[in-house]
Amino acid sequence: MSPRDKERAKKLRHSVKHYQSKEGTLRGLATTRHLDTLVEQFIDSLRRVEFAHYIRDGRHDPARMDPTSDMFDPLRAAVLRYRRGEYDEAWWLVFLGTHFGKHAVDGWRLTRDVYGRLGQGGAWDWATISRDPSMFRTWLAANEATLRGADGVSRRFSNHRKYESLKASSKKGVSAVIESYVRWVAPHGTHSNIVRELHKSVGQDPNVLFAALYKSMDSVQRFGRLGKFDFLAMLGKLGIAPVDPGSTFLKGATGPLAGARQLYTGDPKAKITAKILEAKLIEFGKETGLGAQVLEDALCNWQKSPDKYIRFKG
Repeated sequence: MSPRDKERAKKLRHSVKHYQSKEGTLRGLATTRHLDTLVEQFIDSLRRVEFAHYIRDGRHDPARMDPTSDMFDPLRAAVLRYRRGEYDEAWWLVFLGTHFGKHAVDGWRLTRDVYGRLGQGGAWDWATISRDPSMFRTWLAANEATLRGADGVSRRFSNHRKYESLKASSKKGVSAVIESYVRWVAPHGTHSNIVRELHKSVGQDPNVLFAALYKSMDSVQRFGRLGKFDFLAMLGKLGIAPVDPGSTFLKGATGPLAGARQLYTGDPKAKITAKILEAKLIEFGKETGLGAQVLEDALCNWQKSPDKYIRFKG
């Protein structure tokens, strides 16, 4: 742990203890080892947020936008597109990056080869996909075997998206997901219009706007609680959309909800509602200075091994 992180860890331990002095003992922190492990997960989660900010602010090679290049990266590409004023493409790249995820071994290869049409010419960019998403289903059906590795190249979803399907005929596969996403955007014309219209109805508070977008995305298939949270949070971290989660959105969660229950009761299966825990975590965040993204991520990882630190890559 770097000197900076050691100092942050010291402050976090102090703030957690101060929170307990006001709100009562956190039964999940039964030993110093439990607290130290949780703090290390907080540090890891803070680093992940900071890395997204590094991408947001950094200088990137234009090859990051090129799906025929080994350098392709949908998040860096999204930042570059956003800087060019190509807002729809920026949102679309973040969506694809969220849906397929970055595999621990394969990296962004699946996103790259879908977006870049396996190097066959052109790309499944927003202008093309939004014009007629059914064309993508036809292309996927013809190239499904290759994307599954028939050519000897491994292309896998990330761990968070490992139950997703490349089957073109599936009602829950990537074609259906993309078609539902296009239908979500279509009534508004552009992604920017979605934000403008919500600003008129709910105001410009980033927390409120996040919640409104989160609710509006219920129509996007296979983007449940985790998909919506990760997608919108990344848009905010990259500076592409003016949003920030004001809570951990625990309803429908698995790992984060178990982690919150573990923290407050010492039992990941305790009968305490997500709503109650969300309210408690808002106060916890105020005391510790930790945002909802950090709390959501850290608690999910901490509950897997609450008394022994394990580094998780997502």
